[in-house]
Amino acid sequence: MGQSQPFRATALIVEDDPTQREMISLLLEESEYDVIACESAEAAEMVLNKPGNRVVLLMTDVNLAGRMSGVELAHIARARHPHINIVVTSGRPLSQPLPGDAKFWAKPWAPLDVLREAEVTLERAPELQQRLGD
Repeated sequence: MGQSQPFRATALIVEDDPTQREMISLLLEESEYDVIACESAEAAEMVLNKPGNRVVLLMTDVNLAGRMSGVELAHIARARHPHINIVVTSGRPLSQPLPGDAKFWAKPWAPLDVLREAEVTLERAPELQQRLGD
């Protein structure tokens, strides 16, 4: 019988600004997350489509490289992964509705906001682990 590895949550960061993407990634890695960073919604959608992914937190900007917006990505993520915690950010007012219980953060937001969201998501880890089939 093999020993079970501890559950390690994954965060998917979708931001076309490399400085912001790196900052968010570092904050979440320090919060015990594995991080997958993408600059487009299309790349992030491919991650979400992979079987067996452990993505529990999606943080996306509204305006991204590529044709799809972060809001569209949020709707796709919610439809395919109802358990995922979603945060959508923008420096402009939001003009499209978000999927149920997704959060909107107006830029600029504080690094502490990311750390708090990471903690809230990890508090749900036992529930998330069960939903992900571990």
